[in-house]
Amino acid sequence: MGALRAHGFGVGTGETVDAGLALEAVGFAHRERMREALAATLLHGERQRPVFDLYFPLGDGVAAPGPREGPAGLAGLRERLVAALASGDGAALHGLAAEAVGAFGGYGSGPESDGWSSYRTLARLRPETLLVRVRDRLRDAADGPEFTDRLLDDRIRRRIEDFRERVRTEARRRVAERQGRDRVARRAVAGTADSVDFLLAGRAQLDELRRAVGPLARKLATRLAARRRRAARGEIDLRRTLRRSLSTGGVPVRPVPRRRAPGRPELVLLCDVSGSVAGFAQFTMLLVHALHEQFARVRVFAFVNRVDEVTGLIARGAADPAGLGERILAEAEVTGWHGQSDYGAALGEFARRYARAVGPRSVVFVLGDARTNGADPDVAALRLIAARARRVYWLNPERPALWGTGDSAAPAYAEVVEMHACPNARRLAALIARLTPV
Repeated sequence: MGALRAHGFGVGTGETVDAGLALEAVGFAHRERMREALAATLLHGERQRPVFDLYFPLGDGVAAPGPREGPAGLAGLRERLVAALASGDGAALHGLAAEAVGAFGGYGSGPESDGWSSYRTLARLRPETLLVRVRDRLRDAADGPEFTDRLLDDRIRRRIEDFRERVRTEARRRVAERQGRDRVARRAVAGTADSVDFLLAGRAQLDELRRAVGPLARKLATRLAARRRRAARGEIDLRRTLRRSLSTGGVPVRPVPRRRAPGRPELVLLCDVSGSVAGFAQFTMLLVHALHEQFARVRVFAFVNRVDEVTGLIARGAADPAGLGERILAEAEVTGWHGQSDYGAALGEFARRYARAVGPRSVVFVLGDARTNGADPDVAALRLIAARARRVYWLNPERPALWGTGDSAAPAYAEVVEMHACPNARRLAALIARLTPV
């Protein structure tokens, strides 16, 4: 369970209890049933299946004997594969996948080589070319299904794809035995959407992140509420503690906390919505809007080379997050005579026009990669904002190794405010939960 949690799986108490009840129902005699019961109770999506398969392999870890070398061995394996695809025998397909990887997927002999390749295996075996033979065998069977050609072909293609996935899983399992499951899970298996870098995420991954805003916001709200309850009692009141200690001989057995004045912080977001950082900014804006009840006030400002407030657009766009970026660019005045980001111009305009949005209770988050396209970074404007705010944090979606390279002004800005690397949604959620005052 700990390994799955380390890879972003939401395995909590509920999932653990469900897994125990499922194992009690299916028993421990059949390995595949146990595995599927665990998958049904622990996984929250198909994207998590490859990682799960590494830690809970279908096979017993013993390599199956491979077919004979040469064309005769390959032909025999393909013939047995036709029979297994026609019958839909899962155990036979798994055994054939192990045989195929062992016979045709091996390469390299050094300790640093992966050693096994599903691509090499499938290129030699070519299971997609067996469709007609499997169809003919099903038709010739006395109890074969009376489906139309199209339905029958769809059924066979699904079985072929299932076999191809078994080959991929078997190859990963063997690689993991040589290099370690954790290493393979990090490098060879596509991570969950919240672990993918914002700057590398595709449209499908960004859409998945937007759908995850609600559950993530509820989790963060719970954390913030718990922090607020713990902090509500404040620091120790020394005078009252000493007075109470008189009843215990001067020993402060029961410290008296200082009562804190009620009040929640104000949050201000200043977001670069240009180019590749737009997905990072949009996700953060939606997440903070979902958390707005945790703060006294939330105001959101967007910029490319001009600044405009988009708090109302975020509120209206929460129901349709996919088109949020297009609406901001179309309805807000965030660009001037060109479309390239200019942090200096944006920070200077924010300091002039929206200085009153920042006060002693305000926490400002600046979102962007700090790449100025060669323009003046105007560090002085950021210093003015920091002087008015309670705290200013800069969340940078680039890795620290890239700060200061090319047109990046990150080191100059980091001398004025705290700058944190925020490459993915998991890191973003952790930073917001830790940095946001209560």
